[in-house]
Amino acid sequence: MDLLDTVDASKYLHLNPKRVQALARAGRLPGRRVGRRWLFDRRDLERLLGTGGGSEVAGLDISARNQLRGTVGSVAVDGVMAEVRLRIGEQELVSIITRGSVERLRLRVGDEVIAVIKSTEIMIGKETTHA
Repeated sequence: MDLLDTVDASKYLHLNPKRVQALARAGRLPGRRVGRRWLFDRRDLERLLGTGGGSEVAGLDISARNQLRGTVGSVAVDGVMAEVRLRIGEQELVSIITRGSVERLRLRVGDEVIAVIKSTEIMIGKETTHA
């Protein structure tokens, strides 16, 4: 059994330690309280994330570590592109892929899939108004 404390679990999940504790207290993250500390089994976290502990997709070993298992909620094809909505737990992830990819993967509502997220950065901007 590979137990992680709150700090290690937060690093593994890429979350703030206080958020990890709040999720555990709410029963949304598998962990157990031991005295004043929370402990998390790495295998439980891997199952929750759908990673299985490795970075294998469709039998290929890939470098992307951010992998989420989900269910196709909808597929909307428009010309050469398609919008695919995935249900991942209580969340929804939207991906824009080519129509050819939808056809090649034979994506249908209800299919179990893996979203592989590979990004070096996410930027957020806000339009400012000057009075």
